[in-house]
Amino acid sequence: MQRSLGKMLVGNMLTTAAIRFADSPAIYCASTDRRFSFREVNDRTNRLAQTLLGAGLRKGDVVAFLTSNRAEIVEIYFALARTGLIGLPLNYRLAATEMLELMRAMGASGLIFEGKFAAIAEQAAKTLKHVIQFGEEKVDFAQDYETLLAAASSHAPDIEIDEADPYYFNLTSGTTGLPKSYILTQYNNSTIGPMFGAFDMTRHDVAMTVFPAFGRVGFAWIAGAILYGIPNVLVNFEPNEVLRLIAKERVTIFNLVPTMAAMLLPAQAAAPRDLSSIRAIVFAGSMLPESIREQTMAKLCPDIYEYYGMQETGGIVVSTPEDRKRRPDSVGRQLLFSEVRIADDAGHALGAGELGEILGRSPNAVTAYFDNPEKSAETFRNGWVHTGDLGSLDEEGYLFIRGRKKDMIVTGGQNVHAAEVEEILLRHPGVAECAVFGLPDDLWGERVTGLVIRQGNAALTPRELEEFCRQHLAGFKTPKQFLIETDALPRTPTGKVQKFMLIEKYGSSR
Repeated sequence: MQRSLGKMLVGNMLTTAAIRFADSPAIYCASTDRRFSFREVNDRTNRLAQTLLGAGLRKGDVVAFLTSNRAEIVEIYFALARTGLIGLPLNYRLAATEMLELMRAMGASGLIFEGKFAAIAEQAAKTLKHVIQFGEEKVDFAQDYETLLAAASSHAPDIEIDEADPYYFNLTSGTTGLPKSYILTQYNNSTIGPMFGAFDMTRHDVAMTVFPAFGRVGFAWIAGAILYGIPNVLVNFEPNEVLRLIAKERVTIFNLVPTMAAMLLPAQAAAPRDLSSIRAIVFAGSMLPESIREQTMAKLCPDIYEYYGMQETGGIVVSTPEDRKRRPDSVGRQLLFSEVRIADDAGHALGAGELGEILGRSPNAVTAYFDNPEKSAETFRNGWVHTGDLGSLDEEGYLFIRGRKKDMIVTGGQNVHAAEVEEILLRHPGVAECAVFGLPDDLWGERVTGLVIRQGNAALTPRELEEFCRQHLAGFKTPKQFLIETDALPRTPTGKVQKFMLIEKYGSSR
């Protein structure tokens, strides 16, 4: 039964913006120095939609796209929304073989790609019916994007779209093998308003999208800016370029992972820019260390927001600057229309202050993984998404993250939460990043191991780190082995450390 006469559809966001904010600036494509109004984005989106339908693609067909953060990705997302085609945004950081396998597994019929990814696209073109290319590089095996748009109608397509219709595949971080994927619906992606409302977004803001837009967070910032009718600076993250654009475009709000902030801070110190336009920095993706939080507030912007959720749930909890004053170590309280619960292993709700697994649900949440019933049954149970994260709620509803269930290290029969040890290590002034994990050990079962990335030219030694940890941690929690490196930790696009890679690397070289 239909909920109401009206529908929550992604395409309606841009339709409304084109009417209400027609000639206002919508997109600044930093990599190509092009600017588009809402009217122009809407016109080009309709032309792309008509191009795809004119090529014979029909509602329900899968179209892959491979591009960095540039204007075309906005047009692709909204053209898919208006045609009922299902998108497959490809992570350009994957290996070519992985991308090709994803297109095969999801049944892609077409590919739209940026010219710099031509080598991968040429392999894909051997089995795909429709291949379209944009950018400065030209190839002979694909049709030209701008030529096709110029020849197409600018009228919106007449396709019946329902809010339950599949919209695009999103890929999770994954561990080994191909990433897990799930299908986001029109409804999942059109209900993002409460999150941006919690960031106190207004018509006076200028947004910047630095997250790769092939992922859910990047898309959310594209859609959020369109929802509010504000300018959005699309940029591929590079610290000095981001800082230059903040000053030049007078950016007021943007989303970072902590690693990005850790890179912006020394870049700003080395060559200061005018960052006075920033009113808020939003964090997500991984644990926000106290040192990075405090430095960000002191040197970039005093007001920071943080939100928490899996990609499968969308944002379900937000910490505002006011929340930060009350509970500085909390990720905040639940968003409008979201629910959060702490549960034991049997799924029973726990009381305030009790440690358990974080469960969540919201209109943004999905209900299953694509073609993966075993993992779906593990994650989506009894009407809740089981996040695999450990946490607690206090009496006022503030959520505290305590690590991953699978990040539990059992050493000598004692449980050690990796996040607790990492929090202590990050307090050391010579530590820029760290990861704590368990390695096989004949005596202890698992050996608590701390991998540390030096802060600049800091002269660290394992003995110094051990003594520092013993000042704050029980002996069994103090790492029995310290590894000191200069390379960055392996991370997913959303900033999470890929510990399985560290375990494979250092476990095999034991």
